[in-house]
Amino acid sequence: MMKWIKALAIILIVGACEPRPQTITIDGKTMGTSYRVVIVSRDGGHDQQALREVVEDVLAQVNATFSNWDPQSEVSRINADRTGDAIALSADMIELFGQAQIVHSRTAGKFDVTLGPLIELWGFGAPGPGADVPSDKAIEDALTRVGQQRQLLIDPAAGTLQKRHPETTIYLAAIAKGTGIDKVSQTLIDLGFDNFMVEIGGDLYAIGDGTAGQGWRIGIEEPDVDMRKVDRIVAVSDRGMATSGDYRNYFEENGIRYSHIIDADTGRPVVHSTASVTVLAENAALADAWATALLVLGSEQGLAIAEDEQLAAFFIDRSDNGFERAESSAFAALVGATED
Repeated sequence: MMKWIKALAIILIVGACEPRPQTITIDGKTMGTSYRVVIVSRDGGHDQQALREVVEDVLAQVNATFSNWDPQSEVSRINADRTGDAIALSADMIELFGQAQIVHSRTAGKFDVTLGPLIELWGFGAPGPGADVPSDKAIEDALTRVGQQRQLLIDPAAGTLQKRHPETTIYLAAIAKGTGIDKVSQTLIDLGFDNFMVEIGGDLYAIGDGTAGQGWRIGIEEPDVDMRKVDRIVAVSDRGMATSGDYRNYFEENGIRYSHIIDADTGRPVVHSTASVTVLAENAALADAWATALLVLGSEQGLAIAEDEQLAAFFIDRSDNGFERAESSAFAALVGATED
């Protein structure tokens, strides 16, 4: 019997109890999780309902483009195409593939948007859980349809994508939340706001001084499924931040724990001791993708790549004594600077 734990992420905003400028909060549901937008405005008179409609219009478009759970979305139409012909892409999809390719190429393929066949095989995709752990043969078959570099021919100039294997399917959960955050954030910037936080399912982008003039103070959760405890508080401004963990979306069978973090090389859930990775990057989409890629790699390989890429990354590993932590030089410098 499988035990299923649905994904759940938290965001903790820690601020001082002192007078603040006008604060506008908009929240709701999107992408199968919750979203929250907090805007600190020096000016009054903003129509909160109008702002809500703007935010939700952007999120509706993001879902219509990137959601694997919407059968009419652009990515679902790509996945349903079996012709082998070139498929016209939207500008937003081309932009997302460009960012996904950056992380894919710099992690030796550990970040891969073509994991759809494996994600569904292991029961973590849109069709829902399967009956049991897949066989070696089923995994080997799925692997023939996987490989971002091998299976996808993307022509940014022509705005097209061609699938080399007709049954290759694309899953964007590891970058779509970040993309949605960035789309909402850019919309707010275009409207003239310069102090806000946009969060979807625990990932976020923040700009400005926050609610207390000290940046947006964000809690990184300790990766314990039974507790909701803050492990570290980071001040975030002008950056995206994302955490990827293996401890809330998994199943157990015959005493073995299988997480939703799948290695593109083996076709199986990762087995190392790294439980979560937090990344701060120039935008939320890259933070989202990098956090997933570094979690697949694990702290030893992931930390080496984070140093090479000058990424701000924070790793939490399970150990016999609880948890062990490691951080990149860029993360240490960023946290040190914000704590001064």
